[in-house]
Amino acid sequence: MTENAAAHYSEYLMVDPLLTLQQPLSTHPEHDELLFIIVHQTYELWFKQIVHELRAARGLLFAGLTDRAMAVLTRIRTVLKTCVSQVDILETMTPLQFESFRTRLGQASGFQSAQFREIEALLGRRDRSAVAQLRPVDRMRVEHAMAEPTLWDATCHFMVSRGQALPTSILERDVRVPYQPTESVQQAVLTLYRTDQSAALVFERLVDIDVGMQEWRYRHVMMVERTIGSKSGTGGSTGVDYLRTTLFQPVFPELWRVRHQF
Repeated sequence: MTENAAAHYSEYLMVDPLLTLQQPLSTHPEHDELLFIIVHQTYELWFKQIVHELRAARGLLFAGLTDRAMAVLTRIRTVLKTCVSQVDILETMTPLQFESFRTRLGQASGFQSAQFREIEALLGRRDRSAVAQLRPVDRMRVEHAMAEPTLWDATCHFMVSRGQALPTSILERDVRVPYQPTESVQQAVLTLYRTDQSAALVFERLVDIDVGMQEWRYRHVMMVERTIGSKSGTGGSTGVDYLRTTLFQPVFPELWRVRHQF
């Protein structure tokens, strides 16, 4: 199709090939397997959008473009809310309905979502064990993201653009290692909260994204527990036990540490 060709709705969105991508493996097939596939494929599409927006927001924060960064951060927050709300759809499937096709998943597991691991990396996670179950091509993708500056690295540079002096050790740190919160950055955050309304709004949107990630993790844990209880997850994971370890770990800890000083 040429750029100037008049595209039909179905052609532009590639609806026909899109609708062939849902291939239940159960022999009947089981009624609820289609729902399971569609919801998780939809998650992967939203994850693709979040990755796209995170890199855009990072670039805008590095450039100190406050209003444009705010718009993108708001979109990320809204997409995360949509991801959380989709758990409601999965929860219409009972444990017995899931069990009717669960064995068809084999070793497939949500732990193998390269795009979600990429999101975690762009937000600051530097746990190499998280890529152990990924395919080599996916592992390379996530490892590449772990070598990129994080959204918080960009936020530190944004704070400099708003008049705050931060140590060179923060601004030129090795982004391949986990970020360590520091008192100097927390003081800069606190100062901007008190004196710069635009910067404060950016911080609050980052907190929204942090909350969105934590809400997603919590709803995911509860959905898995109500569906399979204490069983091991597919792909050899420990299921709920592992997922619980991911709860209540903020993405941007310094935005939380200063709140008692307001």
